Amino acid sequence: MKINILTLFPGILEGAFKESILHRAIQKKILDVNIVNIRDFALDKHHTCDDAPYGGGPGMVLKTEPIIAAYEGLAETGVTILLTPQGQSFNHRIAKELSEKKTLSFICGHYEGIDERVKELIVDMELSIGDFVTTGGEIPCLVVIDALVRLIPGVVGNYDSVKEDSFYESILDYPHYTRPAEFRGVRVPDVLLSGNHAQIKQWRWKQALKKTMLVRPDILKKLNMSKEAMKLLEEV
Repeated sequence: MKINILTLFPGILEGAFKESILHRAIQKKILDVNIVNIRDFALDKHHTCDDAPYGGGPGMVLKTEPIIAAYEGLAETGVTILLTPQGQSFNHRIAKELSEKKTLSFICGHYEGIDERVKELIVDMELSIGDFVTTGGEIPCLVVIDALVRLIPGVVGNYDSVKEDSFYESILDYPHYTRPAEFRGVRVPDVLLSGNHAQIKQWRWKQALKKTMLVRPDILKKLNMSKEAMKLLEEV
């Protein structure tokens, strides 16, 4: 997958691609990341990329020209995504859809916002990672990229671990334990030590359903659950 990121602050992004799963995906040549500094395409010697809003009001607005110039300089663009609090809520379904694309281009907004004409001319999708505002679009961009890249086969060593994550099957994840079997008087549930894989699977399903019911009951209302899942839910 090819990912382009248009930003005013490339330093915020660069470190993330030198660590952990994203870095390994680049090393495996599964992921190719191109971070573009919008300021390099500004039209004046001061590299100005923002200006006061028409109609008045606080703050500054990102200008159209440098963003469009940076965008048009890309070899390929694919699906173009703007990170903004006004976008649709990012979720696992969208992450899965985006993970199947060949090329994605992200635009990181900043200040009070971005000139609306950028959206009209080049943006295919607007995404938000929650009902709150961050300083800029760089960190939300990393959240989206991290979530979708790990869904690409070959990125995570054991793909079964991806399939067991929260939301992969549309419910939250079950509890996880590792050694030691007891710590400060708190023991790992006996069923996980039993070696009975059928019982372990059922326990995990039940715990996942219980967690979902307690924390995100809205998710269960949207699901078309199997008879087995409905029966387990009744036992929770």
